[in-house]
Amino acid sequence: MLDDPATRIVVCCGAGGVGKTTTAAALGLRAAERGRRVVVLTIDPARRLAQSMGIEELDNVPRRVAGVGADAGGELHAMMLDMKRTFDEIVEAHADAERARAILANPFYQSLSAGFAGTQEYMAMEKLGQLRARDEWDLIVVDTPPSRSALDFLDAPRRLGSFLDGKLIKALMAPARVGGRAGMKFLNVGMSMMTGTLGKLLGGQLLRDVQTFVAAMDTMFGGFRTRADATYRLLQAPGTAFLVVAAPERDALREAAYFVERLAADDMPLEGLVLNRVHGSAATRLSAERALAAAENLDGGRIVDQGGGQTRLGGPTATSPEAPTPEPTPGVPPAVAELTSGLLRLHAERMQVVAREQLTRDRFTSLHPDVPVAEVAALPGDVHDLAGLRAVGDRLAAEGPASGDTPVDTVT
Repeated sequence: MLDDPATRIVVCCGAGGVGKTTTAAALGLRAAERGRRVVVLTIDPARRLAQSMGIEELDNVPRRVAGVGADAGGELHAMMLDMKRTFDEIVEAHADAERARAILANPFYQSLSAGFAGTQEYMAMEKLGQLRARDEWDLIVVDTPPSRSALDFLDAPRRLGSFLDGKLIKALMAPARVGGRAGMKFLNVGMSMMTGTLGKLLGGQLLRDVQTFVAAMDTMFGGFRTRADATYRLLQAPGTAFLVVAAPERDALREAAYFVERLAADDMPLEGLVLNRVHGSAATRLSAERALAAAENLDGGRIVDQGGGQTRLGGPTATSPEAPTPEPTPGVPPAVAELTSGLLRLHAERMQVVAREQLTRDRFTSLHPDVPVAEVAALPGDVHDLAGLRAVGDRLAAEGPASGDTPVDTVT
């Protein structure tokens, strides 16, 4: 996927705490070190992306990550969506100077651009469209918010259309669209009745701010809808790949199933599922049951018989009431027996985790058999630098049988 020049946009989505930001950063780093010019755009306000890339702070301007990709001719940049700044840039780019100043100074606009419901999702669409249109990067990796709202930006065109087609907005835009003195007199009769009622509900000053904002933005509303629709079609195009990121846990895979179904409903191109933090073992032939039995034998002074995987008691049978108190295993110092027993119990716990994760994964794949799954082995510690991101990228791109230490499919 990363080596295919036709892939221009990769969108990582998933629940919180599953390594989604790390996956997006690792993909961007690997692509850059393989010669591609990459920008990673995060909509998640957390600082994990900046910290892992060695950048003090991310903002609305792409920042180049030093020392990455130069040998292969690639580049890596990173940025974080600044919702208000993106809105300001749109106003400055699509309005004349005087109108832009009026909009930016409008109190209602300042509240809208700073946190109005749905604004972040729409601005994410705008920023993605801007990056793609600039054609400075041949791969854009998007790290979405850590929740089901991660895909809310897919609804931006529809929500914007509903907003602009609403009766209130049409009524507020009407004075700016009606020409002539006669038309204004006719309109003002109805408008005065409506604004009088709204003024009591919202407050006169707020209503005037809204009317001023709508009048100033009137000529720009059509452009908003057009660009949102264009970005939506871009996300559906063959050059885009969606990756759902999850952990081998029931809740995380339930969220992953929601994302898979939502993407299918919107005809978005799903590349596959990345399953992070998968546990494995190099001693899979020793089951949890056998390991626990062996540990109990050691703890009880019994001898472990390795023949045929069976355990055999030393001395009289355990069911005999005349059985004496077990003695320490002959030839095995007590400290060694205690350490070995502890290791066997740890192995048993690990194998139980492996079995539980495999069962959870199998449930997902049985419901979504057509979704490719790439497994990424759990790392010893948190990823906090470029070396850690490279390790994740290596695990993502590794080929070989799935054992919990290597992924099923390759994203190279």
